[in-house]
Amino acid sequence: MSEIAYFDLSTPRRIHVIGIGGPGMNAIAQVLCEMGHQVSGSDIHESDVLDRLRAIGVSIIVGHDATVVQNCDVVTASTAIPVTNIELVAAGAQSIPVLSRAQMLSAICALKQSVAVAGTHGKTTTSAMLMHILTTAGLQPSFVIGGDVHGLNLGAGWRNGKHLVVEADESDSTHLALPLWGSILTNVDVDHLDHFATFDNIVESFEQYVKKIDGPKVICADDAVCAKIATKQACRTYGRSINADVRAVNVVFADGRSRFDIDLRQSRSTDEHVLVGSVELPLRGEHNVLNATAALTMAMELGVDFEVAAQALSSFRGVARRFDMRGVDDGVTFVDDYAHLPNEIVAVLRGARDATDTWSRVVAVFQPNRFNRMSVMSSAYADAFGDADVVVVTDIYSSGTTPIPGVTGKLVVDAIEKNHPSKRVEWIAQREDLVSFLASTLTTGDLCISMGCGDVAHLPDEVISLRQSNRANKALEH
Repeated sequence: MSEIAYFDLSTPRRIHVIGIGGPGMNAIAQVLCEMGHQVSGSDIHESDVLDRLRAIGVSIIVGHDATVVQNCDVVTASTAIPVTNIELVAAGAQSIPVLSRAQMLSAICALKQSVAVAGTHGKTTTSAMLMHILTTAGLQPSFVIGGDVHGLNLGAGWRNGKHLVVEADESDSTHLALPLWGSILTNVDVDHLDHFATFDNIVESFEQYVKKIDGPKVICADDAVCAKIATKQACRTYGRSINADVRAVNVVFADGRSRFDIDLRQSRSTDEHVLVGSVELPLRGEHNVLNATAALTMAMELGVDFEVAAQALSSFRGVARRFDMRGVDDGVTFVDDYAHLPNEIVAVLRGARDATDTWSRVVAVFQPNRFNRMSVMSSAYADAFGDADVVVVTDIYSSGTTPIPGVTGKLVVDAIEKNHPSKRVEWIAQREDLVSFLASTLTTGDLCISMGCGDVAHLPDEVISLRQSNRANKALEH
């Protein structure tokens, strides 16, 4: 990899973070503060995240003020912040360097032996698993992960070890900008066509990405695109496929957990395999078996013994918004998940029922995300909900994208009904109507899974609250 000059974070700096409450920027701020920099930030509203950052010494204002960038060494902001933002304008007027999130993350990665997790699906869970294994092994990895890890309740940290575990996000080609040493590649699927235009361009970007990695490369053999990329690289493959170097075999799903054995190719020059041991994973679903196998494979590439890695995985508690149990109310179980792409939804719903589950119905509630995504991908959701008994679709969460005439969540409903005319599908655009419908429709024994990457995350609490209120009102009437 050619030498590139990254912003120097090796000495203490005065750094201001615009949009500090955002999921990407708060992780950056957390790490910068723990590195010893003087960090300030701004956001448009209060949140628990801001309180958490204040507790570690970050100075934060709500609103924007041009004076806060005075005497800063550098300012950083996400792509969601408009160039007209008064703090960005003030930084430019004072010739203060302004870095994008990708540039700041690159500067952070440059200080460690950085190991990334890339791919369309599974980045957050896999990177959290890898971080947990390395931590259990005593390697003290730093990490920047796209979700809060259960047990830590944060998604970023700066530690004394030589490794940094980081997600390599492809949505804006950040994955190509980061100075990385090693990487896992989980899969390559259709997304972010607003940035890449075609699937061929997505594939090409991941091919370029893998070529740039000088250290260990761990690539999924089960994904067709990844398998093809692996044939061109010196790498270690993983998966369920007979061709994988590290295979998950004898997989059993029960009691909301996964159990599997690891079958290991002895060396890259032989087809001789050996069963090295078992993994007990307290997560459900085929996708999590693959995520765990990826993390375990990379950990072993980094020198961690199999038994240590397997033991670590047995205590992994998961990541926020990944089959997140949110409560049980009057016999109805509420789960929330970040799944928002078709294959993610398929994986989550397929994992929702194992041999020991007794749900009477699986009710899937989906909030589509981004107008530009839905304008080109709505038909791809037609077969995503096959394992749900009832599907409820609400309107699109914009994520800052501009509305497009005729593009609503109804497009997803139409796609499902066209391919599955007998499937019960409900189109409920307004949030108040959605909460009311679920509160009255869900019955004892149901599993309700809310899915999407917008404010649908708050839906379980809203439905539970209304159900409890309705029962209290009925009790008063009697």
